[in-house]
Parts: sequence; structure tokens; C-alpha cells
Amino acid sequence: MTAKKILMLAGDYGEDYEIMVPFQTLLAVGHTVHAVCPGKKAGDQVKTAIHDFEGAQTYSEKPGHNFSLNASFDEVKPEDYDALLIPGGRAPEYLRLNPRVLEIVRHFFAANKPVAAVCHGAQILAAAGVLQGRQCSAYPACGPEVMAAGGRYADIPVDTAVTEGNLVTAPAWPAHPAWLAQFLKLLGTQIVL
Repeated sequence: MTAKKILMLAGDYGEDYEIMVPFQTLLAVGHTVHAVCPGKKAGDQVKTAIHDFEGAQTYSEKPGHNFSLNASFDEVKPEDYDALLIPGGRAPEYLRLNPRVLEIVRHFFAANKPVAAVCHGAQILAAAGVLQGRQCSAYPACGPEVMAAGGRYADIPVDTAVTEGNLVTAPAWPAHPAWLAQFLKLLGTQIVL
């Protein structure tokens, strides 16, 4: 396996598990992950939120951890990265308003590089205009946005993921085993037991 360099788009109130788990997993198998946030630099932190499914009509939200960024957004050159990771939570609803974020996302699709998005991460994909004709899963409340952007919303169980071409998506963090396994496959990562 050749180690890959992965860019992760994070932001305040991104979902805790959806930031922490993929970041740590990808590092653990030997990849490099640069976590960035618009307006922040390496060493700055983003606040995370814990979204849980507790029987209400939607998820509950509690304070999460402070996550330290390890790269500076203003220095990002997307052509230097092999793949893109977009966590969910509340961050995507405002990250999608940043023209540079959308430009970065478009680069990965134009270059057909692996992209993994989970939960509300699909909001960024929709805003970037990269979902036309593509199958994409997301948190169910984001399904209308996927369809409005010309995508085919994949209404799948919360613990599963779907891959189409260079894009792997999932509804929420319970899908981490499936979502990360499919992303690792796109990256060409082989784990031998």
C-alpha cells in the first residue's frame, strides 16, 4: 500500500464521531490526514457536537470534544491531496457557504479522486454542484437537498454505506465500519490480518 494524503474539511460543531473516528482510523492505517477549517490554522481547534439517536423525531445534540486542526486552510492546495473526507454535523451548513470550500470539493470530483462524505456532509456536495446523476446517501433530512442538486438519494439503513465511482457516502456515524471500509477500498488500502 502506498500511503495517501487525505484532506478533511472540519468546522465548529461538526459531529464528534464523524471527525474523530475517521481521522484516527486513517492515521492508524498509515495515511496522512490534514484537518482544516476556513478561518483557522494549524493548532487552532474546532468544537464538536455529539449527535445521538435517542428515540426523538430527530437526533439529540450535546457538546463534544475540542478537536485540534493540524493544517492551515489558507495553505491548502487540493492538487497535493489524494482524497477528500467530509464529516457531518452542523458544520457543513455553513462551510458550504465558503466559495473556497466548494472550489476544493470540485477539484476532487474533476480529478476523480476518492471522496468520502457522511451525514450532513452531503450539503457541501450539493452546494458544490457535484451530485448531478450520482447516488448519494446522507442523513435523511438532507435527502431533499441531494435530490434538488440532481443526485439520487440513497435511502439506506443507518449502519450501511454506498459507493458510486469515486464517492462513498453514508447516513450517519453508525455506518463507520461500512463507510470507512469502502473508503479504504477506494484508497487502495489493504489490511492483512
